[in-house]
Amino acid sequence: MAEVTLPAGVQVFERGWLSSNNVLFIGQDSCALVDSGYCTHSGQTLELVDAALEQRPLDLLLNTHLHSDHCGGNAALQHFYPRIRTHIPPGQAPLVSVWDADALTYVPTGQLCPRFKYDALLVPGTEIRLADRPWQILAAPGHDPHSIILFEAQSRTLISADALWQNGFGVVFPEIEGEHAFDEVAATLDLIQKLEPRWVIPGHGPVFQYSAEVLSRSRERLSAFVQDPARHAHHAAKVLLKFKLLEQQQLPYSDFVDWAKSLRYFQLIRERFFLTTPMEDWIALLTGELVRSKVANRSDALIFNA
Repeated sequence: MAEVTLPAGVQVFERGWLSSNNVLFIGQDSCALVDSGYCTHSGQTLELVDAALEQRPLDLLLNTHLHSDHCGGNAALQHFYPRIRTHIPPGQAPLVSVWDADALTYVPTGQLCPRFKYDALLVPGTEIRLADRPWQILAAPGHDPHSIILFEAQSRTLISADALWQNGFGVVFPEIEGEHAFDEVAATLDLIQKLEPRWVIPGHGPVFQYSAEVLSRSRERLSAFVQDPARHAHHAAKVLLKFKLLEQQQLPYSDFVDWAKSLRYFQLIRERFFLTTPMEDWIALLTGELVRSKVANRSDALIFNA
């Protein structure tokens, strides 16, 4: 692959899978950050941003969408930079105003997100100036119905959030809730194809050079999910379990099972797709797959992240 050449003033902090990547923009008159990671990593996020800014303030905070791994550090950044202005996609702004943690999905996913405020909206079809360049704000529903992506046309750089990774895309959460969103994933992939980016800054994983093969892998993955929605649901359940392991690192297996049993998204997935399997047996099956995939370890009494 050719050497990555992002626009001047753009830095990417590639994070682990518990936190989304952070994209820092340092311009002549203002500095901005896209996505703030998970709340348990907020100390590290602050250290990365503060060191890169070299005494300059952070003026803007943007969220591509409001999943906990993308906005969990918002509250800490707002406290550290009291004059910061926070911009979010419009769809869930009323829920942020009243702080409905259930409707914002933090309760049903069993994830944490300290309350934060917002100041302005990232309206699809408009532009925002970041590091002295205009970036297009584009709607990218699918993984999240309210997600946006950002595109800089001169350098053909795309901030794709969880709409496109090098080997796929994020869990299509509306499908878990019984809504039909696979078509929206396809439409977002079509949009990215039309943009023809050169560089893609994904929500997770390294910056990569866009190619037809990258998009083809995502389309193949989507086609498999469309043909077998239970396959997607099974994948989503394992992602939720893995996220808990990333957050906790280790915990008693009995607590892990109790947590999963109490999770509304887990209950929804099982009721829609795996009702014939008892809940504890289903969790054990999923856990066994994580262990065999070497992303978890288990002793008699404990389960560990790997």
